[in-house]
Amino acid sequence: MIPLANKKSKAGTNVEQVKQQNAASAQGNYGAEFASETDVQSVKERNKKAEANKANNAGNYGQQ
Repeated sequence: MIPLANKKSKAGTNVEQVKQQNAASAQGNYGAEFASETDVQSVKERNKKAEANKANNAGNYGQQ
């Protein structure tokens, strides 16, 4: 018999991990599993640059 901790679906999905993620999302922690992988400062910097580019390009629509 396969232990539950190592139970995989036919596609190779870790069933227990999915159950844990589903439980976390039900408690309002959706996306928390990605939080440690996200560089918040980098995202803020890219958002700031994108906003600046939007402002600079707003008056240039249709111009080459």
